[in-house]
Amino acid sequence: MPSGTIVAIVIVVVVLAAVVAIAAVSARHRRLQHRFGPEYARAVMDLGGRRRAEAELTERERRVRDLDIRPLDASQLERYERQWTTVQEQFVDTPAHAVASVQSLITAVMSDRGYPTENEGQIMDDLSVDHASSLEQFRTAQIFAAGAADGTASTEDLRLAMVHYRALFRDLLGDPAGQAQADDERAGRANGASSVPSSRLPSER
Repeated sequence: MPSGTIVAIVIVVVVLAAVVAIAAVSARHRRLQHRFGPEYARAVMDLGGRRRAEAELTERERRVRDLDIRPLDASQLERYERQWTTVQEQFVDTPAHAVASVQSLITAVMSDRGYPTENEGQIMDDLSVDHASSLEQFRTAQIFAAGAADGTASTEDLRLAMVHYRALFRDLLGDPAGQAQADDERAGRANGASSVPSSRLPSER
């Protein structure tokens, strides 16, 4: 075979390999963006670049894949639904205690689902893999609830914490993403409210 032909074949092979590699990187990029949503952009910002962010997110996927994550059974779902209702009712008289109870409730749900709950940073990373759509609301809830322990949080702060905690709670129980918000919006229209209510949570009195 002439040397020129060999060179041409080698060039074609190299070009095809490069195209395949670029396509694989692009597909990985799109997949991670789709799966992690806003968490993808957060990782890029926190880690200073797309390559580091995608390596981190891929590692999160690997870690969660190795965990024994499982859905709740019917009895667990029913029990947690009852507990959430009880906590909502407690909010009227003891809002700070209700927020603390919801935090414990979410931790219990995570544990029953198979998520480790010892390290807060790891909790966020693990949840980002399958619950990215409600994770930002969880972060917001943590901010509003920050003053609950020392009594500096207002009743409205605590109410908003409950609203945002509910998004992750429903997501962990297996509700479709956004279902809790859709339920609230329907309830708001039915009540003639101008803003999204908080699933029957009392407003600040």
